[in-house]
Amino acid sequence: MSDKLTMIPLGGVGEIGKNMTALMYDGRIIVMDAGLKFPDEEMYGVDIVIPDFSWLVENADRLEGVFLTHGHEDHIGSLPYLLKRLRVPVWGTRLTLGLVRPKLDEHGVEDAVLNEVRAGDRVPAGPFEVEFIAVSHSIPDSCALAVHTPAGVFLHTSDFKFDPTPVDGRHTDVHRLAELGRSGVLALMSDCTNVERPGFCRSERMLSDTFDRIFSRCNGRIIVACFASNIHRIQQVADTSIKYNRQMAVIGRSMEQNVATARSLGYLQVPDWALLDIRQIENREPYQVTIMTTGSQGEPLSVLSRLAMDDHKKIRIQEGDTVIISARPIPGNENLVQRVINNLFKRGAQVIYDEVEPVHVSGHAHREELRLMVNLTRPKYVVPIHGEYRHLVKYTELLRDSGYRPSDIIPAEIGDIVEFTPEAARIAGKLESCGSVMVDGLGVGDVGDVALRDRSHLASDGVLVVVASVDRKTGELLAGPDLLSRGFMDNEEAFLAEAREVVREIILALPPDSASDRSIAGQDVRSGLAKFVNSRTRRRPVIIPVIMEV
Repeated sequence: MSDKLTMIPLGGVGEIGKNMTALMYDGRIIVMDAGLKFPDEEMYGVDIVIPDFSWLVENADRLEGVFLTHGHEDHIGSLPYLLKRLRVPVWGTRLTLGLVRPKLDEHGVEDAVLNEVRAGDRVPAGPFEVEFIAVSHSIPDSCALAVHTPAGVFLHTSDFKFDPTPVDGRHTDVHRLAELGRSGVLALMSDCTNVERPGFCRSERMLSDTFDRIFSRCNGRIIVACFASNIHRIQQVADTSIKYNRQMAVIGRSMEQNVATARSLGYLQVPDWALLDIRQIENREPYQVTIMTTGSQGEPLSVLSRLAMDDHKKIRIQEGDTVIISARPIPGNENLVQRVINNLFKRGAQVIYDEVEPVHVSGHAHREELRLMVNLTRPKYVVPIHGEYRHLVKYTELLRDSGYRPSDIIPAEIGDIVEFTPEAARIAGKLESCGSVMVDGLGVGDVGDVALRDRSHLASDGVLVVVASVDRKTGELLAGPDLLSRGFMDNEEAFLAEAREVVREIILALPPDSASDRSIAGQDVRSGLAKFVNSRTRRRPVIIPVIMEV
C-alpha cells in the first residue's frame, strides 16, 4: 500500500462555483461536492455550467461515494447530472439532502442512495474515513470535511467563516479544528474568496438591526431579494416582518421550494399565519406586505428582473415600494445587477443595496479568518480553492507571510493531478478530459466553443440567409436570389436589393458545372457577399447560402 494521497480538482479552482474535488488513495476514490456555476454574458443560451465528469465515469468501479459539504447550488447543483451517469452513494447533512431530493425528482433520478449525517459523524469509505465538522456559513448545516487516510488527514474547509453570533447558534467547531492541527494535517484545501477583504467578516446577526431600521421607516411594500438557499437571511426577514405586523409572500420557484423544505425540516421557523399567498397581496394594505423573492444576481428570468422590466404577471412595482437587494453580485454579474437596480428606480421603487446600507453579510471568511484557519489547523501543505486567479495569488501571499514556503503551497488548476506524501507535494500531471460542460435546455455537453463562437457572432452582427434555385443540368438561375436579414440592420430594403444583384451576378458568373454543385456555389456566394457587405457596412454577419437544385 502506497503512502501517496492524490487530489484532483474537477472544478472550483481559478473560478467561483462548480466546486468538485476527487481524492484517491490506493486506487479508491471519493468525491467532495458536485456543484455548478452560472454562465457569463458571453455564453449565449447556456443555462448552467457543470464539471466534466468523464474521468469519474471512466473510473466508476473505483468510486466509494460523494460527500456534500452544504446545500448551495455551487456545491450540489450538478449532482443530478452525475447521478444520471453513476450510481454512487451520497452523504450529506439533513438540510443539504433535503435540498438535493427535489432536484433529483425533477431530473427523474430514482433510487439514489442518500445517507444523512450530522456534524461530528465519521463515515468509513474504503481506505478513507470522512469526518463532518460544523462550520458557520450563510446556509445551515454546513460542514468542513476531514478525510482521514493512511497518508494523513486531508482537510477541506468548504465555505466557512468564524461567526461569533450565528443566527442559528451553530458555531464553527474551533476546538475540533485545533485538535486536528495538534495531531497533524497533511493538506488543507481552503476557501479564499474573500482574501482581499481585511479583518473579520461581520456576523449574520448584525443584519437584524439593519432590517429593523429599514422596516421601521417604510410604509409601503417591502421586497427583499436574496439567494434562495440563504435560510438564515430568510429567517431574519420573516422575524422582522412579524415584528412589524407584516405577512410575508414567498415568490420564485427556487425560493418557494427551499422555504418549504427548510420549514418542513425545522430549519426555518415561520408560522403559517405569517405567510401570504401571492394571490392575496392585492387584498392587503402595502404596509402589511413583505415579499421575499429571487433575483439578487440580476438573472434575466428571475422574479426581481421581471418586476424591474414590468413583465411579471401577478405583481407590479408601484410608487412607495422599497426593494432590498440583500446580496453582493457574483463576479461577472455586476452589469446585470446594476441594470435591475436602474430599472427598479425607473418604476418608482426605493432600492437599497449594500453600497447604500449594509444589507448583506458574506458567508465567506475574510483575510484574518483565513489566517486563523491556517494557524488552527497547521497543515503541511495548502491548496487554495473557491476563488478566481487573483484570489489564489493573494491567498498565496498571505500564506507566505505566515511562514509557508512556495513549495508548501499548491496552486492547482482544474484537472491537475496533485500528489501528497509526508515528504513532498507535487503536480504530477493533468487529466486529458477536464474542464466545463455547458447545459443548454435538455442538451448536456452538446454546446462547445464553436457553437458559442457562432452564437456570439450572431448576437454581434446578425445573419443573412440567401436562397436561390438553379437548374440541376445547366446551372441556370431559376428563382431568386432572395435575402432574409435578422439582426443585421434596420430599414435595409435598398441595401438588400443591391445585395441581391451582387448574388445574382456571382451565380450567373459561375461555370455551369460549378453552379449546379451546391457546395461550390454556396462557398462562392458566401465569400462574394461577405466582401460586398463588409465593404459597404464594415460588418460581418453570418451568411447562410441555401442553393437548391431543381
